[in-house]
Amino acid sequence: MRFIIRVVINAFALWVVTLIPALQVNITAFPPGETLQLVLTLLAVSAIFALVNTIIGTVVKILAFPLYILTLGLIGLIINGFLLWLTAWITSGFGWGLTVGSFWWGVLAAIIISIINAVFGGILRPQKKQRRD
Repeated sequence: MRFIIRVVINAFALWVVTLIPALQVNITAFPPGETLQLVLTLLAVSAIFALVNTIIGTVVKILAFPLYILTLGLIGLIINGFLLWLTAWITSGFGWGLTVGSFWWGVLAAIIISIINAVFGGILRPQKKQRRD
């Protein structure tokens, strides 16, 4: 259930980022490109982004741990931009998906996506039940 919530939040964040034309981040929908295809494409891209972030992102973050300490965590912004760029590269092979203008626009888009994920993740996170004694 948490993965589905994470994918939906990522899809919304990607959609918001694509609405900002200065970021040069676009979504190419499944043909013929109607609203349903755009939503399905956003969900597919966000699922791929979540998998890339979970699998590859974890390995990269573990290997870059000394850089996290040296840069006080700022390298995380670069790593998130790299993971977004990697997702764009993976989905471009399918003929649909995410396109990022350049690596640095990807870093800025990843920052915005992280902020949106933090806000909505905090709101929609399942609450733990407290035990009554």
